[in-house]
Amino acid sequence: MPDKNKIGYRPTWAEVNLDNLEHNFKKIRSLLRPKTKTMVTVKADAYGHGLIPVSKRLVASGVDFLGVASIDEGIKLRKAGIKTPILVLGLTLKKDIQPLFDFCLTPTVCDEDFASALDRRAGRLNKRLAVHIKVDTGMGRIGVLHEDAFALVKKIHKLKSVIIEGIFTHFPFADLNRKFTDFQIHLFNKLVAELKKSGIIIPLVHAANSIGLIDYKDSHFTMVRPGLVIYGLHPKEGLEINLKPVLSLKTRVIFIKQVPAGYGISYGHAYITRRLTRIVTLPIGYGDGYPRNLSNLARVLIGGRRLCISGRICMDQIMVDVGRQKPKVGDEVVLIGRQGKQKITVEELAALSGTIPYEIVCGLGSRIPRIYTP
Repeated sequence: MPDKNKIGYRPTWAEVNLDNLEHNFKKIRSLLRPKTKTMVTVKADAYGHGLIPVSKRLVASGVDFLGVASIDEGIKLRKAGIKTPILVLGLTLKKDIQPLFDFCLTPTVCDEDFASALDRRAGRLNKRLAVHIKVDTGMGRIGVLHEDAFALVKKIHKLKSVIIEGIFTHFPFADLNRKFTDFQIHLFNKLVAELKKSGIIIPLVHAANSIGLIDYKDSHFTMVRPGLVIYGLHPKEGLEINLKPVLSLKTRVIFIKQVPAGYGISYGHAYITRRLTRIVTLPIGYGDGYPRNLSNLARVLIGGRRLCISGRICMDQIMVDVGRQKPKVGDEVVLIGRQGKQKITVEELAALSGTIPYEIVCGLGSRIPRIYTP
C-alpha cells in the first residue's frame, strides 16, 4: 500500500515503473543502427509520467537528447541537474531567447528573422548557439516549407554565431498513409542530399517518431525521436514490438451501499439498476483527468473482475455496480493496469473515448500523485 506521505489522504495514485521505461528504451535502441542517436520526447510532463524522474532514468540509460515543448520545460530539467542536450521543439519569441543561452537549450528555427536574432544575441555574449531547423514536408504546422528550406539553410549557415546542428521534419499520419509518408521521407532525404552536395553537412538529421522508428526504417537518418513507445504505448495496432506499459492508475473503494432495482445512479440517472445490487464509489473523476465520456463505457478491475462504470463520471467520484460481489472499503481498484489475470490498457480507454493514447496519459492531472518504482 502506498505511503500516505507519498499519496496524501485521497487514495488515488498512479504508479510509474521506471524499469519498464528502461526496457522500452533499450528495445527501441535495438532497432537502430549502432551510430544512430536517440532523442526521447519528454514534453507534457513526459506524457503525464513525470518529467524529472523519467528524464533522469533515460539519462542513466544513455539517451542522447531530450525533446521538450518549451523553454520552461527545459529549465526544469536543467535545474534538476540534467546536462544532456535538450531540444526545444516548439518555437520561441525573440524577446524570450536569453534563457536559451543561460540554460544551454537548443532552439528550433523556422525562419531567417529568428535565426538572425539568435545570431546577434550570441555575438554579444561571445557564444555560439546550436540550432535545429524544422522543415515542413506535409505536417502543415510549424516549419519552413520544404521548397524554401534549401535557401533558408544556406542563409543560416552563413551566420557567424549560429551553428546548424540539426534539421528535422515530422509525419502527420504515418499510421494511416504509407504512400504520403514515403513521399515525405523522399522530400526530406532529397533536401539533405542537396545540402550535402553544396557543402553543408548537418550532423543530426531526424524525422522518425514512434511509428516512423518501427515501421519506416529509411526514416531513421542519424537520429530518431520516439515518444509514445518509450512509455509502453502503441501508436498503431499490430506493431510487432515487445513493449511494457509504464503507467498504472489505481484507487480504492471509498464507500459501498446496497440499492434496490430501478434506482438512478449519478447525474441525470444515466444508469438505472436492474436488480437489488451493491454500488461502490471510487474517489477519482474527470477533475483528475479521467475522461467523462467514458461514463457507462469503461471498465475497472475490482477483485480481479472487469466491471463497468455505472452512470456519469463526476468531478471527484465514479460509481460502479458490483452486483453480488462483496468488496470492502479500502480494496484496491485498477483503472489502468493489471489485477490478477485481467488488464485495462490506455489503448482500450482511448478507443472507448474516441481519442488517442496520448490524450489519456497526458490528461491525468497533477492531483494524482505519481509513485515511482522501483
